[in-house]
Amino acid sequence: MPASEPERPQIMIEPIHVHVPLGERAYDIEIGAGLLDGAGARLKAMFPGRRFGIVTDTEVAGAQLPRLLAALDREGLGHAEIILPNGEATKSFARLGEVVDFILAARLERGDLIVALGGGVIGDLAGFAAAIARRGMDFIQMPTTLLAQVDSSVGGKTGINSPHGKNLVGAFHQPKLVLADLDALATLPARQFAAGYAEVVKYGLIDDEAFYFWLEAHRPAIFAGDARLRAEMVARCCAAKTRFVLADEKETGVRALLNLGHTFGHALEAATGYSDRLLHGEGVAIGMVLAHGFSARLGLSPSQDTGRIIQHLRAAGLPTRLADIPGELASTETLMAAIAQDKKVVRGALTFILTRGIGQAFIERQVDPAAVRDHLDAMRAA
Repeated sequence: MPASEPERPQIMIEPIHVHVPLGERAYDIEIGAGLLDGAGARLKAMFPGRRFGIVTDTEVAGAQLPRLLAALDREGLGHAEIILPNGEATKSFARLGEVVDFILAARLERGDLIVALGGGVIGDLAGFAAAIARRGMDFIQMPTTLLAQVDSSVGGKTGINSPHGKNLVGAFHQPKLVLADLDALATLPARQFAAGYAEVVKYGLIDDEAFYFWLEAHRPAIFAGDARLRAEMVARCCAAKTRFVLADEKETGVRALLNLGHTFGHALEAATGYSDRLLHGEGVAIGMVLAHGFSARLGLSPSQDTGRIIQHLRAAGLPTRLADIPGELASTETLMAAIAQDKKVVRGALTFILTRGIGQAFIERQVDPAAVRDHLDAMRAA
């Protein structure tokens, strides 16, 4: 059954908790079914006397916002809401200003909380608005997409895009709580679920070969809606993300490994105008294939690994080639200009996450731009 069909009966499972032990900024990630319906009681107990400013988008507003509002109303919790357009283009200066104005107009005080109800776009934007409104407010992540549940809602990265590149403006601002309601995944379009799955595969490719093989074995059941496997998948990803965050919260070192495939992927997103032509996870899927292929081209990893990854991603319904992107692809020079704006660039030197094989990613800080350009030219013709 496709991931977008919600008719499958829900299997009751115990919530899974992942703790992020950051001292005074520690928080819990809770993964389970029905969490939005029980959010009112949870928030009332954790944050007595507070009001909540909910930031969401048009797609989530129809499917999930009524559940959250009903939960808050049952507990008599004050709240205000803003509904933004769906899509990557919402991560902009204009929308950031709109959210901050909403916070101030709603008279939300510094001690109140912002709630990010949605996918990665809403989580990044709402978190950044919380970081700067009234010089800093607490916020809660309630991720409703697979991508947000396994990646963007955890770790405190917030921000917006710029015409110069993706996520170039932002702040590190940890949430107070993450509630990952697995029921929300049942309402996702199949394309959105697949895009989130690219970030899941990433964790296996970085440093967990066993998890990658587990995904190969269980992907069909996960996509068919197996609740227990989905819970385990999300929990394993959150635990992996937490491990990197604890080792390197501000991404000055090892946390950069989480960007496997993202340097290429972000360049492709910029070149397609942050539009529905290429979702973030789809860009990451192509980017991971490009990174593994580039590593093989440099003689660092076996070429058969690239083929295995391509087969896995294609079976999940993800694009794996530059030619899979609809419309005319930007020139190699345009892509190289976007890559040069990547946040990992240091004194003009290109940094890439490369690999010696599945589960063996590493950071390479001196990558020859000419070699990258040649690889992109070759992949354009593939």
